[in-house]
Amino acid sequence: MSQLNITESNIPLRAQDGSQAPDAPAWTADIDNPYLHGIYAPTTLETQVDQLEVISGAIPDDLYGAYVRNGPNPVFKPRFNHHPFDGDGMLYAVYFKDGVAGYRNRWIQTDAYCAEADKGESIWPGVMGPFDFSLPGFPIKDTSNTDVMFFNRHIISLWYNAGIPYQLDAQTLETKGRENFDGQLTRALSAHSKVDPEKNELVFFDYFDEFPYLRYGIVDHKGSVIHDEPIELPGPRLPHDIGLTPNFVILHDCPFYHDVALLEKTKKRVMTFHRDEPTRFGVQPRYGKGSEVIWFECEPCYILHVINCWEEGDWVVQVGCRSTNPMPKADPAEGELSHMLAYMRLEANLYVWKFNLKTGEVVEQDLDTLNTEFPRANPLYMGYKSRYSYNQYIMNKAHDGIGTLAFGALVKYDIQTGEYQRYDYGNGVFGSETPFCPRRGATRDTAEDDGYLVTMVTDSNDWTSYTLIFDAKNITQGPICKLKLPHRAPFAFHTNWLKGEDIYINT
Repeated sequence: MSQLNITESNIPLRAQDGSQAPDAPAWTADIDNPYLHGIYAPTTLETQVDQLEVISGAIPDDLYGAYVRNGPNPVFKPRFNHHPFDGDGMLYAVYFKDGVAGYRNRWIQTDAYCAEADKGESIWPGVMGPFDFSLPGFPIKDTSNTDVMFFNRHIISLWYNAGIPYQLDAQTLETKGRENFDGQLTRALSAHSKVDPEKNELVFFDYFDEFPYLRYGIVDHKGSVIHDEPIELPGPRLPHDIGLTPNFVILHDCPFYHDVALLEKTKKRVMTFHRDEPTRFGVQPRYGKGSEVIWFECEPCYILHVINCWEEGDWVVQVGCRSTNPMPKADPAEGELSHMLAYMRLEANLYVWKFNLKTGEVVEQDLDTLNTEFPRANPLYMGYKSRYSYNQYIMNKAHDGIGTLAFGALVKYDIQTGEYQRYDYGNGVFGSETPFCPRRGATRDTAEDDGYLVTMVTDSNDWTSYTLIFDAKNITQGPICKLKLPHRAPFAFHTNWLKGEDIYINT
């Protein structure tokens, strides 16, 4: 069997002097998997610092709130082949108030995390299987390590594969337990459920292997489930995101899915991209019945992340990052991890779809061809026409010599023109998803890009990590402030910005 040989791997895995991340647990040295080494290596530290060191610049006085980041951080040696979606969820937060920044990070104490902590070893298999349907809860580990949002005065953490949401304290990151909305949540929540900042509603969806295969619902500002509708699909799907406007939701049915019979036989989920089938987007009245959805057929693709959606007369517009090759060809030299590594080599670009609700017409086109993903927009414009998106440049083997998922630059797009600004993090420096942070007191009446961008980067040259603050109007000038973190922050998935008015309500 071929091995990756971590001793000869690429920049994210080792510093220039050959050293590995010093705070990684000892068991990682025994496993030849790049997603357990270098910038991906888990940390063993939970830390709290009241005031971060300012390396350069100054923290803006009107930056008021918290940058929160969720990512995989496995505690115990995995039982089977490790996938980055398998790592126990950990939150990293930087709190901004009165020109000062504090920091803390905490594991999300999911049911699986607690059960394995009690036993002192891994119990659940991961995404690569084998699925074990005899285990409590999910047949693979529900880690809650993917997304993070703020709703009903708490942080909620979510998992890539549609899992159990967990509620955490916004100031301490303490896990409060499962979030089931007073017992009204009957199933799981997808990682990319949406919080509408205007109506203060949580719009969620869940997918599963039994008919009708999809549900979507709405939770009101009091935490009550006020809408819950089944959506019939042709078969099991794994939609990753959802679109939202004041009057509609946009549901995804992509031809990238698995065969349930094969899953039952092999205990592994084998994903296949069916290039001869269209991608369908369903425009559904926000509070309507599942039978009211209007499906639009588009070019075959997979879409991980929506940037924004809005209404223009009879048209509904969706802008996001589109992949026409969600399952790149695996490299046999990478052995039994080859398919996982290929899947994680994300290929996507900026794209727009337009759906006419009266005529059924579809217009779709590229806005740019640069390989970018993990987009973020001004949250105040959710559901309304917006102009800017803040994406991560995805590095690759051919151009960058990087064969794992890594973010090499921050890209600010003008989605009306396709033009962009770009800031490269630097040689051996890797970034994180970067949310837009409105200035304190901002509304949709202020300029859309009048605010800040906050991100975390890790320098693989010496394993230091930093928080960077950008003026969103001009990212090419570089960060206006750089803060040193107390320890290395491993690679993570998604982030969010929490308004100070929400999290500091009792202070």
